Amino acid sequence: MSANHHDDHGHGHDDHDHDDGASHSTFSGYMTGFVLAVILTVIPFWLVMAKVFDKPSVTAMVVLGFAAVQIVVHMIYFLHMNTRSEGGWTMLALIFTIMLVVITLAGSLWVMFHLNHNMMPMSVHDMKNMP
Repeated sequence: MSANHHDDHGHGHDDHDHDDGASHSTFSGYMTGFVLAVILTVIPFWLVMAKVFDKPSVTAMVVLGFAAVQIVVHMIYFLHMNTRSEGGWTMLALIFTIMLVVITLAGSLWVMFHLNHNMMPMSVHDMKNMP
């Protein structure tokens, strides 16, 4: 019996012959992601604090755009998500999650807008007549 009996089968625990498609980042990859995340945080902060846009709705949309880009940066550089990892199932789960978030946010905004639009404000006369 040989001393290296697990090597008789041609593979051990430390052999990584297969490529699962997931990218294994390096220090420079993590630093790139970190720098991008910091930039994508500082710019919206500056836009809000300096009141660059006159309308708050424009500022909100720009900040949401930066937030969406930052989510993508985090997924690529820190979660190592791509179309090849785990046979595409990671990307499929991501697409499903994005669809659910969009439906939930759009539905919530729609409900809040219509509640605000359809609510009748109480007049001073109505408040005086309340029991």
